[in-house]
Formats: sequence, C-alpha cells, structure tokens
Amino acid sequence: MNELPFGFTPGDAGGFDMSQLGEALQQLGRVLSSGGSADGAVNWEMVRDVARQALSEVGDPSVLDRERAEVADAVRLADVWLDPVTAFPSGVISATAWSRSEWLEATLPAWQRIIEPVAAQMQQAMSQLLPADAREDNGAAIAGLPPELAAMAGPMLGMAKQLGSVMFGMQVGQGLAELAGEVVGSTDIGIPLTGDGRSVLLPGNVAEFGAGLEIPAEEVRLFLALREAAHQRLFAHVGWLRGRLEGAVESYARGVRVDSARIEEAMRELDPSRPEVIQEALASGVFEPVDTPEQLAALARLETLLALVEGWVDAVVAGAIDGRLPNAERLRETLRRRRGIGGPAEKTFANLVGLELRPRRLRDAATLWESWARELGTEWRDAQWEHPDLLPGDSDLDDVAGFIAGRAAEEFPP
Repeated sequence: MNELPFGFTPGDAGGFDMSQLGEALQQLGRVLSSGGSADGAVNWEMVRDVARQALSEVGDPSVLDRERAEVADAVRLADVWLDPVTAFPSGVISATAWSRSEWLEATLPAWQRIIEPVAAQMQQAMSQLLPADAREDNGAAIAGLPPELAAMAGPMLGMAKQLGSVMFGMQVGQGLAELAGEVVGSTDIGIPLTGDGRSVLLPGNVAEFGAGLEIPAEEVRLFLALREAAHQRLFAHVGWLRGRLEGAVESYARGVRVDSARIEEAMRELDPSRPEVIQEALASGVFEPVDTPEQLAALARLETLLALVEGWVDAVVAGAIDGRLPNAERLRETLRRRRGIGGPAEKTFANLVGLELRPRRLRDAATLWESWARELGTEWRDAQWEHPDLLPGDSDLDDVAGFIAGRAAEEFPP
C-alpha cells in the first residue's frame, strides 16, 4: 500500500503529528482574520513561509563568489567532455550555484505542477465520502455518524477544507525544506525542476555529499556537474519527455481512492469527547489510499521512464569520464545506490506526493544504453528518444542483449 501524501504516514518519522493541529489552526485563524483565503488543495504561500523558516532555523549560508566560479568552471568542462559521447548538443544556457533558499524559490512553480494534482485528487476522494447534502454544506445530518459529529459535519465542511489546505501547506513546506537540504542540483528526482537551461549545483549540499567519500572536492563537483549537464541535454532536445513524466504523475493522482467502508466504520466508533481516538484512527492507516489497477499501471510506466532517463545519464556520463577521473566508479556507484534504492530525496518526495520516484531498474537501463552505443553508435542510440514508442518497455530490460539484437535486425536487415 502506498504512503499517504503530505507526510500523513503512520509510523513515519515525517508523518502526521497531532501536535501540529494547533499550529495549523493558528495559521488558519491568521489567514481568515486577514481576509485571506486558504482555497485550493495546497496553500502555496504557506508552503513558502514554512519552508523558508525551516531553512533559516538549520542555517542556509549564502553562496560565495568563489563557489559560483567553481560551479561555472565545472559545468563548462562537463559540456566539453559530453560533446563526443552524445548526439545531443549542449542544453546548458547558464551555470548557476544556489543556496537552499534559492533552490526553493526557483523550483516552487515545478512543485505546484507536480503536487497540486495529487493534493486535489486526494481532497476530492475524501470529500466524496460525505453525502451530497453534506457536501453542499447545508448542515444536514449524516446517516450512520454519532449525532454529535453529524450535527457539526455540514457547517464545518468549508472550514475543514481550508484547514486541510493549510495543513497540506505546512506539510509540503516542511518536506521541501528537507529536500532542499539534500539535493545537489535541479535534477535529483529525475524530473528537472527548471525549464530555462540553467545547470544548477548547490555547493553546500555538494560538499556534504562528498564529505564521507574521501574524494577531492573538485572531482565530486565535476562528476555532479556532468550529471546535471547530461540531464539538461536530454530534456532540452526531447521535447515530449518532461510532459510525459509529469503526465504520469497526474495519471497516478487520478487513480487515488480511499476505502470508504473502512472510514465509515472508523467514524462510527469515534467518540468526540476523546480527541486521542482521532490520533489512534490515523495511526491505524484508515485514511491511506488504496492501490488501484490504474495507479499501478501509471506507476510502472513512470518507474520505467525514470529508469531509462537515469540509465541514459549514467551511461553518457560514464563515457565522458572514461579514464579521466580516478574515482569515477566509486562516484557512479554512490549515485546509482542513492537513486536506485531511494535516498533522502526520494523518501521526502514520497511523503510529498504519496509515491516513490525511484528508477528501480537503473542498472538494467544503463546497460541497455551502453550496449546500444557500443553496437550501433551514439547517434542511433540517442535517436531512440525521438518518440516514446521507440523506447523499450519494462519487459525489454529483462533481456537487454536480445532486445538490442532485435532492434539491430529491424534497422539493418540481412
């Protein structure tokens, strides 16, 4: 069963904490008293405020001029190394070094596109549990609920919706602050969070990433710059790719369902005089979404496409650094594990949107792209991105050699 979006995950360290309810109510009070509105599935102004406050509490040093110059130099060299190993020209318009707060501000529009559909669908799924008369907010009693709860359900529905928006905003803000403390660039989750050709590194997080590896800082920085620049090339020249990935997330969101019978049973047992019972209901997983065939299919498509993206980047970067970086294989394996098994960024993202964006078959996909380049050349390999129908599916990754042989026979018949 998938995790509930926005950190409402029983037993998770980042899960829903009933102590946050008081803070959310205070925030809602400030919104209403100021004449504002918390309409929408997520209150994005609150996301920004909560995230920036969390980042300021842990510390977010400004990027030094020296660090900006180092990032610019690393990206320029990365582009030179990538030129001979891919048919795609550079997609980098500028090289940028960001602090965590700068990453937050610059990527918020992308997070709105990714998170809002999931939040809206979850909100709709929960609202459908109420009868139509209650959803119309006319105060009608709800059959099957204790009288005390039924009397309050209708009139409080509007406020509950706004409270949900505030709570989601707090959870997303906290999650993005955690993510800002882990990401090393703009492409860590597999979907680029910028769309203007900026190749980005976060010097503070890059330093933390390399801290335990005992590898020279400039080597770590160049390796990560290569990955960032390779991602930029792919997404700059494969016009359909970004929309396809975001569309797969939306398809997943459309499949969100909750077990209404289980929730109704839990509601009948609630005692409004005992608030701790509400926390017990949450901890039981009663509100967790139920996997549907549509969701599972969307998730499979998403994971395969992410694996193909990450595998291509892995293979291209490996070709670019062949014999040039002494610790290339250690760095490559570290990134493979981080992406393949789910590092901090993947776990935080799972709490934000309720699914894990993990390229589980990264190694198989990297092997496929490397074999394609070796057998048929880099231009033919990269031409497979011209249309999504040309790409291999999940089953094709089970037999890379057979798939490559079949494609070669189609392209070059005897």
